[in-house]
Amino acid sequence: MGSAIAPAARPEAGREPLKIGLYIRLLGRPGTEPPPPSWRSVRDQALAAEAAGFDLVVLEDGLLYPDEGGSIGLWESVSMVAAVAAATSTIGVGHAVMNSPYRPPALVAKIATTLDEIAGGRYTFGIGLGNTPDDYPLFGIDADPRYSRFAEAIQIIHGLLREGRVDFDGTYYRARGAELVLRGPRPVGPPIVIAAGKPRAMRLVARYADEWNWWIGERDGTLKLRELVAEMEQACEEVGRDPATLRRSLDLFSVAVPGVPEPPAGGNELQISGPPASIADTLLAYRELGFAEVRLDLRAPADTPRTDAIAWMEEVVSRVHA
Repeated sequence: MGSAIAPAARPEAGREPLKIGLYIRLLGRPGTEPPPPSWRSVRDQALAAEAAGFDLVVLEDGLLYPDEGGSIGLWESVSMVAAVAAATSTIGVGHAVMNSPYRPPALVAKIATTLDEIAGGRYTFGIGLGNTPDDYPLFGIDADPRYSRFAEAIQIIHGLLREGRVDFDGTYYRARGAELVLRGPRPVGPPIVIAAGKPRAMRLVARYADEWNWWIGERDGTLKLRELVAEMEQACEEVGRDPATLRRSLDLFSVAVPGVPEPPAGGNELQISGPPASIADTLLAYRELGFAEVRLDLRAPADTPRTDAIAWMEEVVSRVHA
């Protein structure tokens, strides 16, 4: 079994310059508008984000979203992340949240190390317990009980990335004498980023992660986020870890460029919009909760190319960095 040694201390997240990332979608359905993303469009979005000064791009991880109007499909994310890593040169690239049940944990550790090698140390390894219940049975994947499976998976992943070897025999997963002989550019692998929003999962974050990730998509999400931050800090204290050593990142659904209609009045949908200075000020406010990084799900009018929308964000990115 791999050890659960906490990562080295980090500066307080609120004192770091805020990093800003772009969330790239891989989902779609033929015959719809906008059309499903092609590899070329994914690549061009990543290159546009790199040119605009974004710190990283993160890709979603899913298999299928069943829908009454026709299923929504997704490109396989590991392949896409590898291709984006090879197509870019300076921007960080990674998984927003890898869906843990999809892949055996020892394989996940090898994937993370390989992607970091392709990216030259720019890979962000995000992972979570899994939240796409409809597609697991369709692809023959055993996912439940979600927490217990992940609790075993993260021990295997942590042991392999940090120590290069693990000997684990659990109820759901086994890795007897597994090794990572080829380690990639970072001796202990890429940082482990875990998405979690419930107390038991947060304790796994406190024990095994370098970074905690969460998301908001509602106008009142900041209030709920404050509660989650307090719970995360409590989880750190319960496992004997200084909360300041756990980096924090936040996915925002969504940020809109000019031309996107405002959400219906009286609704609770989050949409950050306005001139670049206003958007930047809104993003920077999350530093008050200790977040060192925000990743944006960008919305644009249907007739606006994604690359143009990303280019419009250059001033926002510049102001956030300043």
